[in-house]
Amino acid sequence: MPRKKKKTTSVLLADAHALLLDSLRALLEAEGLKVRAMNREEAVRLAKLRPDVAILDISMPVVNGIEATRRIRETSPSTRVLIVSAHALAHHVDTALRAIAEGKRYLSASLPKSTGRDPLASLTVREREVLQLIVDGKSNAAAGSLLGLSPRSVETYRARAMQKLGIEDLPTLVKFAIRHGLTTLE
Repeated sequence: MPRKKKKTTSVLLADAHALLLDSLRALLEAEGLKVRAMNREEAVRLAKLRPDVAILDISMPVVNGIEATRRIRETSPSTRVLIVSAHALAHHVDTALRAIAEGKRYLSASLPKSTGRDPLASLTVREREVLQLIVDGKSNAAAGSLLGLSPRSVETYRARAMQKLGIEDLPTLVKFAIRHGLTTLE
């Protein structure tokens, strides 16, 4: 009786840093995985290819890893998503990749415990995009240019997001963003 050919795991890899992207791709391909590496905007668009696993950098600009995960899960619910950070240890990535390929969930022990409620869920996609750019240090004009909006529209989205989150000033907004993985201290 002929042996059944084992399906190769397909991986969608997205990171803003070309060197890290190339390095991860080489490591994963050496393990026999079928890897498609790209920048962050293409990752969301190409999730329709329904990869087995998507590996995303948490701190990508415009569409961060958390927002990209939401969009990928809408397009391809069966895709397992691994969000990585340059601040994590390398062994966390390997352990997490194995866990998600098996359909399990993996959270680093160094992460704070979640309360279960996602405060970002109350925001629209556009409010999250604006929030991401503002906490990453973009001006209203720069954020507007990236999103195809006027600076005044960016200010409106930012004000709505802050109101929904119960945040009154920019420093508190930045602290919130760091606590919820939207940006880092870099």
